[in-house]
Amino acid sequence: MNSEPLLLKGGLSVDDRGTVSFVNDFNFEGVKRFYAVENHKQGFVRAWHAHKQEAKYVMVVKGSAIIGAVKIDNWENPSKDSKVNRFVLSEKNPSVLLIPAGYANGFMSLTEDAKILYFSTSELEDSLNDDIRYDAHYWEIWKVEER
Repeated sequence: MNSEPLLLKGGLSVDDRGTVSFVNDFNFEGVKRFYAVENHKQGFVRAWHAHKQEAKYVMVVKGSAIIGAVKIDNWENPSKDSKVNRFVLSEKNPSVLLIPAGYANGFMSLTEDAKILYFSTSELEDSLNDDIRYDAHYWEIWKVEER
């Protein structure tokens, strides 16, 4: 498994019957469970959630969201200057983001209907025993820049 976040790109196939979204390079390696997350409103931030042992795969299946991932250098007092990997994922550009163990992750919904699937490499009990949380704005990557 990678030691850096990795974006597996997919695609869309459209014909007269409809659309098929796919990420053919995602092979579910080590996945033990999955869950879906939706926020009640656009612009809401859920962050930062870290695991020493657990890796996650993230896919936005509805709407779009900013996903952040930062390697934890010190579990008690992580550096605010650490490099934060920032990704914008959307149902309109199918992809799966691997967040390796040792990273904190979070997201902000960009659309009101954003729905995110998380595929975890840990069973629930193991995940709960490997759960570290930081303030949602500890690393501030949520501002959308107008351009």
